[in-house]
Amino acid sequence: MFDAHLDAGHLWAVIVTLIVVVLCILLHYEVSMRLWRSLERARGTLRRRFLMLSFVLFATHVTEIWMFAVGMVLLAQHPLAGSLEGIATLQFLDFVYFSAITYTTLGYGDLIPTGPLRFITGSEALLGFMLITWSASLTFLEMQRHWSARRER
Repeated sequence: MFDAHLDAGHLWAVIVTLIVVVLCILLHYEVSMRLWRSLERARGTLRRRFLMLSFVLFATHVTEIWMFAVGMVLLAQHPLAGSLEGIATLQFLDFVYFSAITYTTLGYGDLIPTGPLRFITGSEALLGFMLITWSASLTFLEMQRHWSARRER
């Protein structure tokens, strides 16, 4: 039978998930906009611009992965919020690893979320896919700008 009542574990999972999702979207927006403006002003070589683009976007995604890992660790501390199964003793980097394979939607299946913790993992997979696509779009726009400039010469 379906129970519409949210217990403390589920409520905590929803709150932590919303906070992490909002922070990741805001971070990605700010980094993307500043990066785009920097690329517009950059007078360096194409190589330098693309390296800057790649490293900044990679660092942003890694930061977002770690933000979700922190959210999962916080949730795992609550007795009703669930945990990760698959390793007897979890370390923080196990949560980072799990966050990375969730964010990228790779999902090896060696670690399995249980209980309300599943809510943050499902949200992370969706948001990770969106943010990776956003970064790919930004990269494509920069490539397109370069191709257009070359044609004009």
